[in-house]
Amino acid sequence: MLRKIVQICFLILGGTLGVFLIPDLVFGPLNVDNALINNPYVTAILGAIIFYIILFWLIDHVVDFLKWCEDRLIEAPVTDLLFGTLGLIIGLIVAFLLGVAINDIQILIVNTVAPILLTLILGYLGFRVGFTKRDELIQLFTKSPAKKTLDINGQQQMVDPPVSKRHKILDTSVIIDGRIADICQTGFLDGEIVIPQFVLGELQHIADSSDALKRNRGRRGLDILKRIQRDIPIQVTIYEGDFEEIHEVDSKLVKLAKVLNGIVVTNDFNLNKVCDLQDVQVLNINDLANAVKPVVLPGEELHVQMIKDGKEQNQGIAYLDDGTMIVVEDGKNYIGKHIDVVVTSVLQTSAGRMIFAKPKAYEKAL
Repeated sequence: MLRKIVQICFLILGGTLGVFLIPDLVFGPLNVDNALINNPYVTAILGAIIFYIILFWLIDHVVDFLKWCEDRLIEAPVTDLLFGTLGLIIGLIVAFLLGVAINDIQILIVNTVAPILLTLILGYLGFRVGFTKRDELIQLFTKSPAKKTLDINGQQQMVDPPVSKRHKILDTSVIIDGRIADICQTGFLDGEIVIPQFVLGELQHIADSSDALKRNRGRRGLDILKRIQRDIPIQVTIYEGDFEEIHEVDSKLVKLAKVLNGIVVTNDFNLNKVCDLQDVQVLNINDLANAVKPVVLPGEELHVQMIKDGKEQNQGIAYLDDGTMIVVEDGKNYIGKHIDVVVTSVLQTSAGRMIFAKPKAYEKAL
């Protein structure tokens, strides 16, 4: 079907050019004045025949190019096409207005070349600006729920909307981590979950890695996303846009959070700091995990299983259900057993919390 359309277009183009060009370029130099030959019908047929012959060598290339353009247009998000076209139209309008002004300049080169250059350059720039700034334009032309006014003591103040009403933007690390699915399942994280397309691309790249560990992490992240979409009653949106002028995924996340007035959900310490520096709200699930850990005070009793020996002599290591390490003095002899221990001290470090204890039987012996 596409080949037939291309052939018909070439025949029409050849016939049209034949009517306007063949009389001057061919019959004129040959001094052909015969009305039976030098007439629009004959020149149109000659032009169509010439272009049809040329099409034998070009048809495959033209069809392949049109199919490539069709695939790119189908894959492109509607917003990209809409705002790119809008920018192109504005660029062409500006080029036309400048061309009208240039026509007053009585210089042949300026009158002929400048309008063509302006049309090409401003049309391209308009398309690129509309395409790359589409997110800012969407935010500009839509009513943003980012701020609400409150009357406090007769004064209007701007406040952010409730956290549950704002977009939660997931980064790659928190998806691979997997705990985000359980948090959504329990209902502690509600609202709309936004998964950017460039995050999906990074996950796919990790899942296709030659390194087995990275490949498994990437596939786990994709499985987590599938679980969130299929099994958890929460709204999930795939953000199709991209910020081509920004190369780093973390920087794109920060930019997207600013555009959507959203919240970045991560467990990446460095991304957390970057968001804080750029005044972007962030939810770190590691902070949530630390906040819900049970409080243990010196003198309390715990029932634990000794897992392995510690670094110091006669030390044993056990763990709470949340992964908190317990260093048990004189616990080496109890490895593999469940025992009761008494907490002696709690140490909070940058790496987490560490609990020191002694076996309860040892305390009684003393």
